[in-house]
Amino acid sequence: MLGPEKQAIAVRDQTGEIKVTVKDRDKRFSFFNVPFLRGVVRLVTQLKTGVQALMYSADVAMTEEERQEKSENDGWFDRFSGRYPDLMLTLTLIVSLGLSVAFFILLPSAVTDLIRRLTGFGIGEQRGLRVFILSLIEGVVRIGIFLLYMYLTSKTNDIRRVWMYHGAEHKTIACYESGLQLNVENVKQNSRFHPRCGTSFIFIVMLISILVFALVGRYTLWINVLLRVALLPAVAGIAYEVQRITGAHDNALTRVLAKPGLALQRLTTAEPDDEIIEVAIAAMNPVIPENPQDDLW
Repeated sequence: MLGPEKQAIAVRDQTGEIKVTVKDRDKRFSFFNVPFLRGVVRLVTQLKTGVQALMYSADVAMTEEERQEKSENDGWFDRFSGRYPDLMLTLTLIVSLGLSVAFFILLPSAVTDLIRRLTGFGIGEQRGLRVFILSLIEGVVRIGIFLLYMYLTSKTNDIRRVWMYHGAEHKTIACYESGLQLNVENVKQNSRFHPRCGTSFIFIVMLISILVFALVGRYTLWINVLLRVALLPAVAGIAYEVQRITGAHDNALTRVLAKPGLALQRLTTAEPDDEIIEVAIAAMNPVIPENPQDDLW
């Protein structure tokens, strides 16, 4: 859980005890909190925080026997990882971003260019209605790949359990925002769908990318890919500001903008059990600010 000043990780260990680690949030990037710039900064910093949390939770959840067995069977890679954790975290983020670029930028662009060559539609044109239609096709392909990816991963037991924790996070935050006391029964009454979810953010990024990429036109495959990678910070910045609006206001327009992302959360959240909700509450309590106005969007 991330609060205005604190961040906390709660993990239930093998004994059933909930262990909570709390620390101050990194303030080094606070001066980037300006419109259209803060989106990409938040994206990178929260990706880092999420990876760290998953690695930490995996370590806490191990039994002493498992930890001892792992230590005895450690190869050179495990020893290197233990000696240079920050470097391994950086490499993990680079590989993750690289795979994301390959699957969600390179592949959709390549499929669209293949369609253009096979049909002759829009060949020789860099801008115009046909190029916009090709960008729309590329966006549909990108969203299709993303939905297929989320659907397939949601079928694995480990990922489904992660989605249960994700659902518990949303329900706990919604309970707090409703002004209710944080307990299991109150949290269970709230929805697992939340307009400020990262899933909604990614979907908004995909929608905005259709318009932005249409404006820059289409060229060769690799120029298209390079332009899209270069424009990702701008797209993320615009998407974040749109999500801030949908998260801070409740009217007909914001509900329409938020609806696709909320629907997508059916794949990335699941209803949690009571024990998972207890973990979410344990992580939430330490990050609640003394001044309730500090965490308003």
